[in-house]
Amino acid sequence: MGLVVDREAFRALRNTLSDTSRIVFTNGCFDLLHLGHLSLLNRSRSLGDVLVVGLNSDSSVRGLKGPQRPLVPQEERAAVLTALACVDFVIIFDESTPIETIKAVRPKIQVKGGDYDPEKMPETPVVRELGGEVVIVPLLEGHSTTSMLQRIESKS
Repeated sequence: MGLVVDREAFRALRNTLSDTSRIVFTNGCFDLLHLGHLSLLNRSRSLGDVLVVGLNSDSSVRGLKGPQRPLVPQEERAAVLTALACVDFVIIFDESTPIETIKAVRPKIQVKGGDYDPEKMPETPVVRELGGEVVIVPLLEGHSTTSMLQRIESKS
């Protein structure tokens, strides 16, 4: 079972990890957890020894997705993520990008889904400056929170 920690607590925890531990980082809103999320998280974990998930806070999600989101409060989203065997740590962040969290985590690998272009992501230069790499994994087609909400809306 994973732990929810803040950036400072993770910095301290990071120092207790083996020097050879490959820390993998991914991030997102994870508003309605679905098969696409699980695929991303499991693939992320398979790339290293420790998986840290950056979770957009409620205010961050509202800024990115609009005033109707998130549907699930950050504490509940974090609890669901930490219950997954593949997740070691969750760090909730308020900013629109995970840059400050990445600086604290210092991952060897940052993972994003196939709908992202690493050359257009604002965090890519930071990951590379810290000696890490950005890995894009294919999306699991047909599985997204947006498509789930559209299906729910069409049935009502």
